[in-house]
Amino acid sequence: MTITLITGANKGIGFETARQLLALGHVVYIGARDVERGEKAAAALGARFVQLDVTDDASVSSALAAIDSAEGRLDVLVNNAGILGNGVTDGPTALRAFDTNAVGIVRVTEAALPLLRKSSNPTVVTVSSSAGSFWAVTNPDRPEFNLPLALYSASKSAATMLTVQYAKSQPGIKFNAVEPGTTATDLTAAFGIGRAPEESARVVVRLATLDADGPTGTFQDENGEVPW
Repeated sequence: MTITLITGANKGIGFETARQLLALGHVVYIGARDVERGEKAAAALGARFVQLDVTDDASVSSALAAIDSAEGRLDVLVNNAGILGNGVTDGPTALRAFDTNAVGIVRVTEAALPLLRKSSNPTVVTVSSSAGSFWAVTNPDRPEFNLPLALYSASKSAATMLTVQYAKSQPGIKFNAVEPGTTATDLTAAFGIGRAPEESARVVVRLATLDADGPTGTFQDENGEVPW
């Protein structure tokens, strides 16, 4: 059995990623801040639930301790939790965006590393965004060129860099970042754009199910590596 933890998985891409990995035989833990919503999502899918707020050290530690107690290892970690951080651009909003989208990755990954090291094929996937790619946001032919999300873009650039740096410092574990594609979720509702979450989840699932000799330190979308 493959033991998988997905953060922010009670809805959107995380929820659909959980559904698809369950269909492949994974034991999936849905991590969510809200207990009621998380338990409801887990029950709907036949997954397991852990309360996990990526902005809270105690919550993260408790979630990973619960998985350790139940499973003794972690094979796949999907860092999916994220916020737009749109609206007013000020210090508090910036701190919230980076705390969730970048620092949250550090909290969860550091807590998960001891469990990942017990896996025979440890894999970490970070749901990033080409909104954090210099190449994309400076290319008038790309949708990111006109995306008014400075804090989201900057924090996702940090998320991709963290992924690359973890890949370098943890050679026994695969770390890859993913651009899942523009997706119709609660996050993008204000823009009225995007495809169905189940389509975007497929690229996350592909990177979450790599063979032991799969790539590491990459930033990919459904077509392969993305410049950034």
